[in-house]
Amino acid sequence: MLRFEGDRSFPGSAEQVFNRLTNPQFLVPCVPDVETIKAIHPDGADLVLKPGFAFIRGSLEVTMRRHDAQPPQRVRFEMNSKGIGSSATVEATLTFQPQTDNLTAVHWVAEVKSLGGLLKLVPAGLIRGAAEKVINDAWDRLTAAFLSQPAEPSEGTSSAST
Repeated sequence: MLRFEGDRSFPGSAEQVFNRLTNPQFLVPCVPDVETIKAIHPDGADLVLKPGFAFIRGSLEVTMRRHDAQPPQRVRFEMNSKGIGSSATVEATLTFQPQTDNLTAVHWVAEVKSLGGLLKLVPAGLIRGAAEKVINDAWDRLTAAFLSQPAEPSEGTSSAST
C-alpha cells in the first residue's frame, strides 16, 4: 500500500533513545490530534483521535501496540484505527544506530497495511499528503520532547520486553 521512510537523530545513547521511543508514557503526548487517552499500557496505548482531515469525519479509536522489541536495536509498532465507516492498520519499524557525539540515529519505516470502509475510496495522493503531515508533526513533537526532557541515567538500561 503506502510506505513512508526517514531518518532522525536524537541526543543520548542507543539505550536511552530506544527506551524513550518505546515508552508509551513518553510517546502518547507526542501523538497529534489526541482527543482522549483511554489507557496507557506497558506495551502501548488506547486513544481517541480527532483528525483534522476533510475525508475523515468524527473521531478515530486507535490502539497502538509495541511488538518485536530488540533492545536497543529495533522495535515494531502496530496502530489500528476505527471510525464511523473507516478503518486502517499501520505498521512502523524503528532501528537505532549509535553515532558519535552521544547521538543516536533512528531509521524509521511506516507502512499502511490496510484501509477499510470509506478510506478505500480516498485517492492515495490525498492520504499520502495527510499522512506525511501527521508523521512530520509527530517527529517534531518527539524532537521537542527529547530536547525539553533530558535523559535520566536510569534510561541507560533497556526495559522493553515485548
